[in-house]
Amino acid sequence: MARRTQGTSPSEQSGGDPAARDLYDELTDDLLYDPAIGRATMMGYPCMRLAGRFVASYNDNDGSLVVKLPRERVIDLVETGTGDPFAPAGKVFREWVSIPTLDAELWRGLLAEAVAFARTSLD
Repeated sequence: MARRTQGTSPSEQSGGDPAARDLYDELTDDLLYDPAIGRATMMGYPCMRLAGRFVASYNDNDGSLVVKLPRERVIDLVETGTGDPFAPAGKVFREWVSIPTLDAELWRGLLAEAVAFARTSLD
C-alpha cells in the first residue's frame, strides 16, 4: 500500500532514500539516448523534460517517483493504492502522481508511459 504524505517544499527536504534516488538516476539515464530528453529541475527537484515538457521528477522529501500521465491513469494509480496524489503545498496536480514504492519495474514502466504521454503533446 502506498504511503500517504503531505506536500512539502524542497526547503523542507528530509533527504529521501538514497536507493530510490539511485534508481531514479539509473532509469532516467537510460532515457537520455533520446536527444529530446534532458535533465532539469522542477520546484527545486531533479526532473526530466522531453522537448521542454515536464515528464517526471524525483521527490527528495519522501523518495518517490513523480510522473506526468493522463488524468484517468493518475486516478487509476491512486485508486489502486499504487500512487498518491501529487500535491505540493496542498495543491493537487491532476496529471501528476507520486509513486512511493521503490520498484524498478514499476518505475521503468511508468517512466515509459510518461515519455509516451509527453510525446502526444508534440503532435
